[in-house]
Amino acid sequence: MAEPAGSRRRSLYKQVGSASWKEAFRQGCLERMRNSRDRLLNSYRQIGSSMPGRGQNALLVQEVMEEEWKSLQSSEYCPEALAQLSLPMDLAVLEEIQQELIDQEQSIISEYEKSLQFDEQYLSIMLAEWEAKPLICPVCTKYNLRITNGVVVCQCGLYIPSHSPELSEQKLRTYLEDSVNDHSTHCPHTPEFSVTDGTEEKPSLLMYCLVCDTWAVIL
Repeated sequence: MAEPAGSRRRSLYKQVGSASWKEAFRQGCLERMRNSRDRLLNSYRQIGSSMPGRGQNALLVQEVMEEEWKSLQSSEYCPEALAQLSLPMDLAVLEEIQQELIDQEQSIISEYEKSLQFDEQYLSIMLAEWEAKPLICPVCTKYNLRITNGVVVCQCGLYIPSHSPELSEQKLRTYLEDSVNDHSTHCPHTPEFSVTDGTEEKPSLLMYCLVCDTWAVIL
């Protein structure tokens, strides 16, 4: 089982005889930054992209160092360190620790950005493939639908006069998917589709389910 973060930090401060408390402070800061990944990314998503210059690389560095310093001050496990707290810390040591934290913070952000880019690329590929696929007729589920000037036709004999000149395959695909998804929220069975005879008005495309006894007008 992994050792708790607090125990690891206390053990660092116990090792003053083998390593300076400044090194323990450095290790504690780095560990605290690693454990603050979620907090860092939340800050980055909220304000990171709008922060100019170097500030974008130091969202939590100051907080982490202050929190670790307070932790060291309240520590009961490092009397040697407490005895030295009244002495000024070497500025070069502080700057070195700060730079390490900035580098670690930027590494976490870079990893997150690469993950976002991968997700966006994957989504773009999926959308491109989705739009490139022909729209299968929902009535016969065999042939491809063709839409010209809003008129929907299929080799199976389906013919729906224009309900809207702006109708496209993409729009009809969206209508179909939205209707099927809405139906699936309350019924696990697959709905069917048909076209009204249009005796009194234009034929319409209907979705219906014999199991849950529901229907909806698609076009």
